[in-house]
Amino acid sequence: MQVKGQSSAADKMDVSQAKQEHLLALKVMRLTKPTLFTNMPVTCEDRDLPGDLFIRLMKDDPSTVKGAETLILGEMLTLPQNFGNIFLGETFSSYISVHNDSNQVVKDILVKADLQTSSQRLNLSASNSAVSELKPECCIDDVIHHEVKEIGTHILVCAVSYTTQTGEKLYFRKFFKFQTDEVFLEAQIQNITTSPMFMEKVSLEPSMMYNVTELNNVSAGIESESTFGRMSYLQPLDTRQYLYCLKPKPEFAEKAGVIKGVTVIGKLDIVWKTNLGERGRLQTSQLQRMAPGYGDVRLSLELIPDTVSLEEPFDITCKITNCSERTMDLVLEMCNTRSVHWCGVSGRQLGKLSPSASLSIPLKLLSSVQGLQSISGLRLTDTFLKRTYEYDDIAQVCVVCPYTSPES
Repeated sequence: MQVKGQSSAADKMDVSQAKQEHLLALKVMRLTKPTLFTNMPVTCEDRDLPGDLFIRLMKDDPSTVKGAETLILGEMLTLPQNFGNIFLGETFSSYISVHNDSNQVVKDILVKADLQTSSQRLNLSASNSAVSELKPECCIDDVIHHEVKEIGTHILVCAVSYTTQTGEKLYFRKFFKFQTDEVFLEAQIQNITTSPMFMEKVSLEPSMMYNVTELNNVSAGIESESTFGRMSYLQPLDTRQYLYCLKPKPEFAEKAGVIKGVTVIGKLDIVWKTNLGERGRLQTSQLQRMAPGYGDVRLSLELIPDTVSLEEPFDITCKITNCSERTMDLVLEMCNTRSVHWCGVSGRQLGKLSPSASLSIPLKLLSSVQGLQSISGLRLTDTFLKRTYEYDDIAQVCVVCPYTSPES
C-alpha cells in the first residue's frame, strides 16, 4: 500500500481558525530513515575558461566525497521533506511537537492525535490528560505509532486546545492525509506433510480491478531467477513467504465510486508435486481487501513534466473528481509558496460538478528555486457548503538552471 503525502477533502479548516493568531505552534513530522544526500557535479576541461574552478569548488563542498568529488552520491544524510510512501504492514511513526512561540504562559494544554481510516477512528495520543502550563519557548513532545492494516485513505488529525492568561479558551487543528494505492500481499505456505514437496507453481490471479506484479524473482541479466533457487523444494514443516504487489487498473482507480468499499483482489493458485511425482493443487477463495476512498473531492495529475527550467513557466493538467453523492459548485484558488508561483487568475469559478464526474484543468506555474520542488498551494472551495479543500505536496518536479549544462 502506497501513501502519497497529498492533501484532499479532509484537509480543511474553518476560516475563523485559519485567521486566528495562536500562541502555540504545532509541528508534525513523520519519523523515517534519512537518505544519502545527492549533488549534481559540474565539471569542464582544463582548457576551458573556468579552468579548475569547478574542481576546487567541489573539493571545498562538505557534501562531496573526498577524493571522489564527481560522484553524485555523497556521505551526508538528509531528512525526509514530506510524508513519503507508506506500505501495508508498515508501522507509521510520527513526531508531534507543540511549541509556545509567545511571551505568555499558556495553561491547560491538551494535544490530541487521531487517525481516521475508511472504517474507524483511532486515538493515537500517549496521554489524554492536559498539561497544566507551558512557559514561553517551551514545548510538548509526543511520538505516536500505528501499524497500517487497512488500504485506503488515512487522515491524521492533530488538535490542540489551551487557555490564555486572560482566560480565553482557544482551539485549532491540522489535517494530514496519506493516500494508499498499492497493496502488498504476503502469502505464507507451509509443508505440513512428512516428506519434501516440489513447488511447481504459486501465483496470484488478480481480480478484474487490479494488475499484479510478482516479487519472488531476482533479475540476473536478461533472465530472472527465483528467490528460492532453481530447485524449489519445500522440506517438511518448512514455511515459505511469497510476495505480490497489486495496483488498481487506471480505469478503476479513476472511478472512486467503483473502487470504494470492500472489493476482491484475487485468489492464490498453488500447484505442487510429492516425492513420488503425485500432483496436487489448491486454489483459494477470493481474497478481500478494503479498497481506498478519496474523501469528497479527489485531485490527481494527468500531465506533469519531470524536469523544468528555473524561472520559466511550465504546464500541468489537474483532474478533479467529485467522489461525494452530491453536486458541488467549486472555486479554484492558487496560493504561491516560497519556491512555486502560480500563473493565471486565482479564485475562478469551475462550475457545478455532478457526483462521480471529473473535470480536467490545465494550469501554468514556475519555480524560483532550483532542485526538487513540491507543487503545493491549490485550494478548492465548495460554495454550497462553504467548505475548503487544501492540496499540498501534489507532486514534485526537478528544477534546473538552463544556463549550465553538467558534464561528466
